[in-house]
Amino acid sequence: MRQKKKFLFSIFISLIFLFLSGFSFFNRSEDKQKVEIEFFNQKSEIAEGLRHAGKSFEKEHPNVKVTITTVTSRDGGAALLSKFISGNAPTMMMLGGLPDIDFYKDYLLEMSDLKLTDEMLPQLLGAGTLDDEILALPMGIEGFGFMYNKEIFAKAGIDPKKIQNFADFKQVVETLDDKKEELGLAEVFAYEGEDENVANHFFANFAASEFDDDNNVAFNAKELNWKNGDRMKEYTDLINQHTVQPVVTMTNPHSVEDLFFNDEVAMIHQGNWIVPALDDMDPSFVQEKLGILPVFADDDLPGRNVAGSNWVIGINKTKSKDETQAAVEFLNFLYTSEKGKEIFSDEFQLVPPTKDVDIDDISAPVSRQLYQEVLDDTAAPMTYKQEPYGFLRASLAPNFQKYLAGQLSWEELTKRTSADFKQMRQVQTVD
Repeated sequence: MRQKKKFLFSIFISLIFLFLSGFSFFNRSEDKQKVEIEFFNQKSEIAEGLRHAGKSFEKEHPNVKVTITTVTSRDGGAALLSKFISGNAPTMMMLGGLPDIDFYKDYLLEMSDLKLTDEMLPQLLGAGTLDDEILALPMGIEGFGFMYNKEIFAKAGIDPKKIQNFADFKQVVETLDDKKEELGLAEVFAYEGEDENVANHFFANFAASEFDDDNNVAFNAKELNWKNGDRMKEYTDLINQHTVQPVVTMTNPHSVEDLFFNDEVAMIHQGNWIVPALDDMDPSFVQEKLGILPVFADDDLPGRNVAGSNWVIGINKTKSKDETQAAVEFLNFLYTSEKGKEIFSDEFQLVPPTKDVDIDDISAPVSRQLYQEVLDDTAAPMTYKQEPYGFLRASLAPNFQKYLAGQLSWEELTKRTSADFKQMRQVQTVD
């Protein structure tokens, strides 16, 4: 009897072991079936929103795990290349322009036939199109120009609608300067000479028409001829004369959050990406005070703001079919689902690049204006994103800073940057 009990007990233990082993096996099988995708992000301000989007997507797709990797744009290019070299290339990646797309083109999924591509504003697709292939989709709509304080302009008796050319703009600056004490201004402008990206954005206003307002023309351009160089110099000299000094050490927090927000300057050259920071301090500032003025770069064109897609998103086609499909589904979720669109607008605080946007749902007036300008094809495209690798940091920004500081003539600035542009493009296009 005792032996029989022992025998039955051993069978019982064996069954438990088999059950637990089977349970563990099935768990491992489930894990193996789970698809993991990585989104490489270069906009730190949307990192938290992207993580939330990833978690929300996982709830609807329990077989998918989404990882968000964020590296700021300053170091993002090197970090992305490192991931490819190490064999850990991401499934989705945020790219800065056609030079990036050209560099990674052998890895990028052609997106022309995706349903999501048809949802995008056609005006924005050129930012991700190379050799007639759509290899990346626009991230969102951003734009820039002269952000101004409506309340200060009103107190000075200035009607922004009457600014129709550079001469009018210059007169406005001089009027504000004459009334500085009355208006409580430290200066008319707070130009961020320390920030190399602001130099690039400022340059962008004058570069678009040189490249026929076409991203691919800009990408294929072998030379920079400074077609609107004289006008850029006029704007630069006007700003430098009426900005808080020293201009070359002016930072973004001091310019935007200290001086502009506190009504100590009337204008800054910035983009609608400053809206979240201003909203955090006082939402009424964005709604009641913040406006945007165009730049009059070309005598034969009306004043324009630069607006379009600052970043594009590509999908790594060398990943498995399951991974690439999950990446497509994640982008569909982000841009077309109610939850995704809510996160995009409320947490990213970006203007979606899609056709179905109700313009009244865009909360910031300046962002509504930029979206409308893209719809109407009245904005200048972001051709500056197609500069040769290294042109901004090694040439444009440092030479522009030297001009602001009085250490370099305008003639020498244009000569140096033109030579650098040509040389860097030659290096970039070597097979």
